[in-house]
Amino acid sequence: MDKENSLKIFEDKNIRVEWDANEEKWYFSVVDIVGVLTDSDYQTGRKYWKTLKMRLNQEGSQLVTNCCQLKMQSSDGKYYNTDVMDTEQILRLIQSIPSKKAEPFKL
Repeated sequence: MDKENSLKIFEDKNIRVEWDANEEKWYFSVVDIVGVLTDSDYQTGRKYWKTLKMRLNQEGSQLVTNCCQLKMQSSDGKYYNTDVMDTEQILRLIQSIPSKKAEPFKL
């Protein structure tokens, strides 16, 4: 898989992204997106995503089923498996999180 690693910035917060040239899709770190939408740090965003993921699973949401993992670089410089979603999935995730930042983020 041919990938380009990159960071996107939204309101001074980093969002880890990767380009998959084979599928021609961007993949975004779910925890980073949740952190931006909930205005929280990494650990709080991670806990929020864990809780939301369990709730969506119980509801039978395909969003969690279709979520995959990629190795992404963390703040300590090491690579860890990270839950990621493509653009379409991220837009659906945003609808699951009540946030005043949802509309600006979609743009």
